[in-house]
Amino acid sequence: MRQDKNIPVIGIVGGVGSGKSTVAEEFERRRCRRIDGDKLGHALLANDDVKREIRSLWGDAVFDETGAVSRRAVAEIVFQDAEQLAALERILHPRIRAEIVKALSEAQATDCPAVVIDAAVLFEAGWDDLCTHVVFVDAPEKDRLQRVGRRLGWDAETLRRREARQIPLDKKAKRCHHSLSNCSSVSHLQEQVDRLLHLITRE
Repeated sequence: MRQDKNIPVIGIVGGVGSGKSTVAEEFERRRCRRIDGDKLGHALLANDDVKREIRSLWGDAVFDETGAVSRRAVAEIVFQDAEQLAALERILHPRIRAEIVKALSEAQATDCPAVVIDAAVLFEAGWDDLCTHVVFVDAPEKDRLQRVGRRLGWDAETLRRREARQIPLDKKAKRCHHSLSNCSSVSHLQEQVDRLLHLITRE
């Protein structure tokens, strides 16, 4: 379902800790409508049908004392086992896609210059077919490791293990229409976003 109306749909991809959300926020500051795939996925964990399917897979061990799904407990399972990750994706990805399609439809009725889909697994989930443009956010591994270490407490092995479950970065980059470099100043990144948005909205 490619969006063929006038408003461009920009997918944001890149390595863990590359600054994808930072780039999406910059587009948002320029009146673009942002769709956050992670937030949609997290919200769906409170859905009764989703909770029932997750319980059928892993039982009560992945629920906390309030009855909510423990994202940490689920992550410990799925990032150790590709089959378990695929099982979770079968539950969440079709539902996330439906929410993205709904948000895209709503955005097409607005005067925003573009819609941005901020989703780490855009290619893996096949949601890139909803985009008119896909942008790769590039950043050195040492910078990415520093960011996830500071924000999430991850070490290099954790970063490597998480990224091993995704398409290799070089292959992702080759599938993108544009790239942005997030390795220097905020002002430099903002300048790149300005130029790219100008280019995309005038095609």
